[in-house]
Amino acid sequence: MNYSYIIIGNSASSNLQLQHFLEEYNDFSCVDISENSNVALNSILKYSPDIIFVDLQKNTREYFQMVSDLHQYIDQIPLIIGVSTSKDYAYDAIKNGFFDYWLLPYNEFDIRKAVFKIRKQTPKKETTPTLCLQSYKDYQYIDTSEILYLKADNNATDLFLNNGKKISAFKTLKTFENKLPENFIRIHQSYILNTEYVSRINYGKSICNIKRSDLQLPFSKSYKENIDKLKSKMGKNAISTQN
Repeated sequence: MNYSYIIIGNSASSNLQLQHFLEEYNDFSCVDISENSNVALNSILKYSPDIIFVDLQKNTREYFQMVSDLHQYIDQIPLIIGVSTSKDYAYDAIKNGFFDYWLLPYNEFDIRKAVFKIRKQTPKKETTPTLCLQSYKDYQYIDTSEILYLKADNNATDLFLNNGKKISAFKTLKTFENKLPENFIRIHQSYILNTEYVSRINYGKSICNIKRSDLQLPFSKSYKENIDKLKSKMGKNAISTQN
């Protein structure tokens, strides 16, 4: 799950630098940049960000007032991080409930520590993504955790579920490859596999076994890199019997 954030400040270079540092973390995404408190307040109410970065070098009192005003409109106040070239406003930031206070210019190590601190103190709850299959005015919703694998059928795709059902969708396999969560990987021209259900990888026969079933899905040389990554990932949490 992503941590969405808003940057408040009129220094384009500082804003870009912060975005650049946070691009390293795939679970952090910028939803807006505001130059003043009025625009910022509207953005916060509109996007409901998890984190707000506030440049306190200018219009400091306005920003502290904006933070105070937030309590009138929302119950859950985002994490607020103040930034400045000096420590002059650090005490006031703490009094106003700021999560952290950073000194400019931005430091890669300080940002990394802050990111890990945010992840540890305010972990995101994992939710199962839902897939919507739309056909004209018919909308069908499927929890992706229920999908064992997908198989190409000409210009359509068959979805095989863990309850034994098969659902057909008039979309190509490529369409699903670009939209499904990262635990789904392409293993063959005709197959996408939910890696959560893999119980065995047999390189000799080029097949993957599916948990609690007799299902075996083939993988091809073209997608062997995906299989290698899966084996490496599964091996990290497995007890090996190899001498």
